[in-house]
Amino acid sequence: MKVYTKTGDKGTTALFGGTRVPKHHIRIESYGTVDELNSYIGLIRDQEINVLYQEALIEIQDRLFTVGAILATDPDKAILKNGKERLNIPKITEADIEFLENEIDTMESYLPQMTHFVLPGGHTTVSYCHIARCVCRRAERLSVQLNESEPTDEFVLKYLNRLSDYLFVLARKLTFDLHAKEVKWIPRQDKE
Repeated sequence: MKVYTKTGDKGTTALFGGTRVPKHHIRIESYGTVDELNSYIGLIRDQEINVLYQEALIEIQDRLFTVGAILATDPDKAILKNGKERLNIPKITEADIEFLENEIDTMESYLPQMTHFVLPGGHTTVSYCHIARCVCRRAERLSVQLNESEPTDEFVLKYLNRLSDYLFVLARKLTFDLHAKEVKWIPRQDKE
């Protein structure tokens, strides 16, 4: 099978189920941004971090492939004529969201309480986490926008929301682990 099919040369692509849509369609933007997020998470996983975080990130990457597949499925063609679902893979569940929440709670138990916003940065790996968090928020915004016109799996929306929280806490925990400086954002005072 060749990588190039030439079917998208005129600016359209096929959803899972065969429906062709413009490459700028909100559904394509949604799962394309999830793909971008998955790549950034791979970049974090490739850093010299605790193997437990690497294992959690592999689990998250797996779940993001599922999120992408769900978003790439035409809702009008999600159910086959025989009544079975076209997408024959485990979906995002409450257990996937609880996994993120448990990881967040565990990491937070080691961290000082936040009293201010923090400036992204302090270490390259921490910065990668903040970039991934921002991409995750964009994927969430796009998926919410998609949901306004074509109902989307509620667990996809919850998962993306919780994942951005996870990535923020991971950034803070890696700041702690790497002995990087966490810079608080303290708004400047106007000089009168």
